[in-house]
Amino acid sequence: MSQQLPDVQASSPDVTVGLNRVGVTGVEKLVKIDRADQRPIVLMATFEVFVDLPSWRKGADMSRNMEVIDETLEAAVRDEVSGVEAVCGEAAERLLDKHDYTTNAEVRMEAEYVTREETPASERPTQSTADIVASATADAEGTREEIGARVTGMTVCPCSQGMSAARARETLRGLDVDDETIDSFLEEVPQPGHSQRGHATLTIESEGAPDVDLLDVIEVARESMSARIYNLAKRPDEDHMTYESHKNAKFVEDCVRSMAEGVVDRFDHLPADAIVTMKQSNDESIHQHNAHAERVATFGDLEAELADD
Repeated sequence: MSQQLPDVQASSPDVTVGLNRVGVTGVEKLVKIDRADQRPIVLMATFEVFVDLPSWRKGADMSRNMEVIDETLEAAVRDEVSGVEAVCGEAAERLLDKHDYTTNAEVRMEAEYVTREETPASERPTQSTADIVASATADAEGTREEIGARVTGMTVCPCSQGMSAARARETLRGLDVDDETIDSFLEEVPQPGHSQRGHATLTIESEGAPDVDLLDVIEVARESMSARIYNLAKRPDEDHMTYESHKNAKFVEDCVRSMAEGVVDRFDHLPADAIVTMKQSNDESIHQHNAHAERVATFGDLEAELADD
């Protein structure tokens, strides 16, 4: 006769304080995303799985969390899904069903996504990478899902560029160049400014799955910076990126505002209560610190603000 093992997790804790998030992190799984008339996208994804814990319970059922996430993700590998946020949503709902003591379940996922493209000047085939981020939260009111991406690009500081332009203007005047010619030259030849590697993060959350294409999200985030960057770059490509970035100098704040404009232009079908999160972090080249800006807003608020411009 087998001995029944005690369920220590279900006992009362010594300190009766509830916890917001208890679960597991670093769960790696393969996920297949369906694409019409194309091969599916296969991702090695890393998941975080959490539930809330009432004050009267000592611990969450970690093995049950793993069982639920395994069931859901194994099903996703067998049966291609429409989006990674749907995997997170299904897993969160399963967690809520499996844990009768919890009122909130959360699943988060990250994966590296590779796309093919051409270099801007030499037109050589190359690849670019983006970090896909997805999540879902399930409670008694329903399930909210989030999809987004984190991408890398290049920015140039308008302030240092303005100082370089002022120096160039004074130098040209000293060479007896007239102001009209100086203006034309500075318009055609952007002056140097210190550059940064920029990291843009854009996510969209709504009730159920957000009606957005992941590639469009990546595109809006990449376009928000001074210039795109490429894994492969011949000399004409390097010249193109340098020129384009200095022609389109942006502060970290400008990048977030460009993202907001891109979201409203590209996703005008989103519901007004969809939550848009936009973040920009720049690795400064002439400072030891970095620059950061962000905005979290409903789509309706962003749309109204931009309509007032």
